[in-house]
Amino acid sequence: MALVIYGIAAIFSYLNTGADRSTMLHTEIKQVDQYLPEFNWEPLNNEGRPMDQQTLKAIEDDYLDAWYVKYISYKTNTKTGIEDYYTKSARLNIFNIIDQNTTSQTTIEGTSLAHNPNLEFFSEDGQMVVITDKDVIEYKRIYKGDKFITEINEISTYKVTLLLEDGFWRIRHLVKSKSDFYYPKSSDNTFLVNNIKGINYYPKDTPWDIYGKNFDAFVISKDFEIIKNAGLNSVRLFVPYEDFGKSNVKIDKLKRLSKVLDIAESKNLKVLVTLFDFYGDYSVLDWTLNQKHVKIIINHIKNHKALMGWDIKNEPNLDFESRGKGLVQAWLDKMIDLVKFNDPNHPITIGWSNKENANLLADKLDFISFHYYEDLEKLSDSYTSLKSKIKDKPIVITEFGMSSYDGIWNPTGNSEKDQANYHKAIQDIFTANKIQFMSWTLYDFEKIPKEVVGRLPWRQNVQKHFGFIDKNGAKKASYKYISSSK
Repeated sequence: MALVIYGIAAIFSYLNTGADRSTMLHTEIKQVDQYLPEFNWEPLNNEGRPMDQQTLKAIEDDYLDAWYVKYISYKTNTKTGIEDYYTKSARLNIFNIIDQNTTSQTTIEGTSLAHNPNLEFFSEDGQMVVITDKDVIEYKRIYKGDKFITEINEISTYKVTLLLEDGFWRIRHLVKSKSDFYYPKSSDNTFLVNNIKGINYYPKDTPWDIYGKNFDAFVISKDFEIIKNAGLNSVRLFVPYEDFGKSNVKIDKLKRLSKVLDIAESKNLKVLVTLFDFYGDYSVLDWTLNQKHVKIIINHIKNHKALMGWDIKNEPNLDFESRGKGLVQAWLDKMIDLVKFNDPNHPITIGWSNKENANLLADKLDFISFHYYEDLEKLSDSYTSLKSKIKDKPIVITEFGMSSYDGIWNPTGNSEKDQANYHKAIQDIFTANKIQFMSWTLYDFEKIPKEVVGRLPWRQNVQKHFGFIDKNGAKKASYKYISSSK
């Protein structure tokens, strides 16, 4: 009873003394996890009071939070958080748009991808700033109910006034003074992509965890020596999005990725880096995080001599049904632009899961790649058909193979002899049609993560046996045809 009375008294005392308005009003937005567009201040040369770096950073944080909260409001047609980041007069316009969209059942899913603000004025009392935000790149998807209506790409200039209230910078005016449709400049570079004879690579004992705590440069070096001696000239590697830290890319993972490229260079192998694996969200509000992830990785290894090129994402078309084809393509389109901007010197592709989708975004890619696990009798015609549609771009099959598992969970499966015959036959087709290739994969595996093919044993066991070398390190019959049919 005494504890209950004490608790009631404490609550009563708190309510009477008044809570800190700053903790009551301002919604915490953790930008590192939610919203990180490119943001570059012009050199400071403002009128009025000199600006210190601490205040400038506070303005930047609150300004970006205001954009993020506005996009959430337009996506959900709710007004939560707007009062924290906009003054009374500024939020009236936002509220009117939300009310109109609610009535018409319209929603806007958008984000800004770049800001270039110039500080024009900082008042002597430190309570007001005026900025011009130039070349703001925005992307919006507009829906009527559940139906997608259109997408908008804009590059705009905004005049902005912010006031310091309750210890936070709130937007007083946000006026678009100039706006045009945004068409990123495409690279004029042409790339020589030929004679690719490669393989997808994971170490035997740490598949799908090549950059983890059990990273072993000695093992990778031995494997790359095997690959080189087998007559291959390249490997395809994967960067798992979450494992690398998403927007906060882990430095230890970057160092191990660089080390793998160092090893490849020492063996005279080229590396195709797949930038996204184990990612399937594509939400527009997350694009800034995805782009920061890519920018860090690209700028870390783009000058490495072993780098052959970039594969934007592994099999993105498998997400068409769950996430929407238009959204996935829009994400890929923006990612291509970002990669080319940060590295105009290496070719770009997308690792489509089949031939049917391989012509998508072909005009923006430097070479076309798709995966083939279908009937070999159809391969020549499939390749010829695609080549007739895409005449000016190299085409590479960056995954193919056959499992040699015919155990209890798949008694009608293929034997190691069947696997060898498959690889002999497909190499004959490659030679006849001058097809460049990267096979799946060097090793059989003891364990497969559930994220790859799920938990079902008949799927797990089939996936474990695609290698040219078994889990004990012995070369299988198919190894004879790892790089040719001879």
